[in-house]
Amino acid sequence: MAALAMALAWALASVPAMAAGPVLAGGVPTTGWITLGTAGGPVASPTRSQPANALVTPDGVYLVDCGDGCVEQLAKAGIGLDRIKGLFISHLHYDHVGGVSALLGLRHQTSNYAPLPIYGPPGTQAMVDGLIAAMRPFTELGYGLPGVPSIDPATTVRVTEMRGGESGALNGLRFANAQNTHYSFAPGSAEDARFRSLAWRFETGGRSYVFTGDTGPSQAVIDLARGADVLISEIIDLDATVGLVQRQNPNMSAQGKAGMLQHLSHHHLPAAEVGRMAQAAGVRQLVVTHYAPSNPSAALVARMRAQIAARYHGPVVMARDVARY
Repeated sequence: MAALAMALAWALASVPAMAAGPVLAGGVPTTGWITLGTAGGPVASPTRSQPANALVTPDGVYLVDCGDGCVEQLAKAGIGLDRIKGLFISHLHYDHVGGVSALLGLRHQTSNYAPLPIYGPPGTQAMVDGLIAAMRPFTELGYGLPGVPSIDPATTVRVTEMRGGESGALNGLRFANAQNTHYSFAPGSAEDARFRSLAWRFETGGRSYVFTGDTGPSQAVIDLARGADVLISEIIDLDATVGLVQRQNPNMSAQGKAGMLQHLSHHHLPAAEVGRMAQAAGVRQLVVTHYAPSNPSAALVARMRAQIAARYHGPVVMARDVARY
């Protein structure tokens, strides 16, 4: 009975994913969004991988964040590294970029030397430079065969830093971004100049996808998402997340608790706010990912969905790993 109840709760907590259009050989759709990893936060989950997404287009596959385990999740989705044509990063918290090292290193190890375009906020170049430096002992070693020339890993990446409010195109993919509210640095401050968190909008195959990244309530994200076909949003249940953090850190200082509460309550989206922003933007479908806590019970997922539905009247999907939309 418990298993049946859980299955029923999951069924009530989601609607079927939208059809992704034509399918390539191997079962990969030509256009669509794949939630590779749907966990939220830096604590590893036994049931969900770290935050990562794949935007599949006729021209190739583009990663949107690349948390730990991203390469393995791509394999589960039937996507080889040779199909990855770009990486977009929302922000530099490690749960969102922990898999970049494996992505770059395994591309190199499998002789994929084509420069990978990487778009991200300020600091992305410094992060990638460090990863490239860490790759050099391997790339100089190769497979241990004397006389074989090595390929400089710095030639296999191309970084573009963006600050929000910018747009561009990569192959057949058009993109734009906006600075969101995952940080509380005062506009114009030195910290605001150094650190940005971005939401992204993508246009491909006649469809538009908006990824909130990690954010608190944000009019800029609403404006970016206006009329989009799919909004992919983060979500938090504050009470459950605070309780989990306190159980894991029973000796946390008062100052630490205050900082944690400020971050969780101002820099993330509770379910009602997810629904409000989706409704205000007029999006056609909402996909919810980046769960906090990262192992929500079926009952909690159902409650989140009900809170969203009270504000947003379109179709809602509570995403799972390696699901396609």
